[in-house]
Amino acid sequence: MAKKAEEKKVEVETKKTTTKKVVKKEVVKKTPVKKVAAKKEVEEIKVEAVVEEKKVEKEVKPQVGVTVEQLFEAGAHFGHVVKKWNPKMKKYLWGEKNGVHIFDLEITLSKLAEATKEINQAASSGKRIVVVGTKRQVKPMIEEMAKRIGVSYLSQRWMGGLITNWKQVRQTIERLVSLRSKRDSGQLKKYTKKEQVLFDKEIARLERVVGGLVNLRDVPEMVIVFDTHKERLAVKEAKSRGVKVVGLVDSNSNPDMVDFIIPMNDDSVKGLEIVVKEVETALSLGLKDIKK
Repeated sequence: MAKKAEEKKVEVETKKTTTKKVVKKEVVKKTPVKKVAAKKEVEEIKVEAVVEEKKVEKEVKPQVGVTVEQLFEAGAHFGHVVKKWNPKMKKYLWGEKNGVHIFDLEITLSKLAEATKEINQAASSGKRIVVVGTKRQVKPMIEEMAKRIGVSYLSQRWMGGLITNWKQVRQTIERLVSLRSKRDSGQLKKYTKKEQVLFDKEIARLERVVGGLVNLRDVPEMVIVFDTHKERLAVKEAKSRGVKVVGLVDSNSNPDMVDFIIPMNDDSVKGLEIVVKEVETALSLGLKDIKK
């Protein structure tokens, strides 16, 4: 009897130890499964984040109604002579040929899209925009475009103080508006012929200087500049007061002063026509959004 009791005790103890070992083994087997699941969850989250980022990039990517071939045919790829270049423009250049720098038109097209997108957003949000272009090639284009869609412009020369001394400029604009209304209503006829001639000359002079700014009610919030090298004063004044600058920049100009750069030839008439058309489209669509 005693032997049987001892044998039963031994069997019970062996069973207990085996069960403990089995439990330990099962626990050891389950832990890596949890780690693998956690890793899979982290990987899935990362993949989802990357997909979302790609979707956002596709949605944000701007577009324009012009191609690289059209820019090339318009001669937008020609820069200035190598000796006259600004080294800061190097990243926008493809290289040089026959002593003349050549723009990378893929970059030009991308930057044009970014600039027109910003112009459209500014116009749709009701910001005050002034288009500046006093160069002979672009002057008539800007005047026609601005009058067609009702945007403020400067085509004769940059009026110093437009941003830094707005009160004085506003007085000049009000003087022009007052003289125009008096002339149209016949109030100037009471003066002598000589005085009327002087008034006509003053009106003509003021129209050349601030005629395109009559609809401007306050300091501009964005300046679109064609040829930032020629309009250095406009760019400098705008930058000093935090006004956004969208500029057509050639290889001899400094791009640091421009917020949204369009790197290309600023002397090509066909190239300028393309840019003016894209700017007009962006502005007109933005203004339509305000009306709606």
